[in-house]
Amino acid sequence: MSLEDKISQDYVQAMKGRDTLRSSTLNFLRAEIKNVGIDKRVEKITDEDMIMVIKKQVKQRQDSITQFRAGNREDLAVKEEQELRILQSYLPAAMPLEALKAVVDEVIKSTGAASMKDMGKVMKEVLAKVAGQADSQAVSVLAKERLSKL
Repeated sequence: MSLEDKISQDYVQAMKGRDTLRSSTLNFLRAEIKNVGIDKRVEKITDEDMIMVIKKQVKQRQDSITQFRAGNREDLAVKEEQELRILQSYLPAAMPLEALKAVVDEVIKSTGAASMKDMGKVMKEVLAKVAGQADSQAVSVLAKERLSKL
């Protein structure tokens, strides 16, 4: 079962169960997925594209939570956190930090990266290898840390 099918199935179940938070979150996610399909001019988008859409939604929720807390709107921050948990349940499990460090080190060695000038090359390779299992921010921090020691 593809990720898109799982989301659609969960949306239907949320509607039947009258779970308004879950159904509205998944409905909005389905609309974003449909927009990506329209932009790419494809009937069905890949799971990798789906993960990118979900990650974008997660990032938006995280930013909103920060903004709401800064504005003393705890009620809205709590709602965003609930939506965030729903969205995160569709993402693949995160790669452990030690495994991510090993991938970064391996890519630095295989690409022959010697300085910070090679950051782009390293980032591209690492993100391709971890395929959505690691946050690009975490990869960036690790790559900078490793490359600055060379």
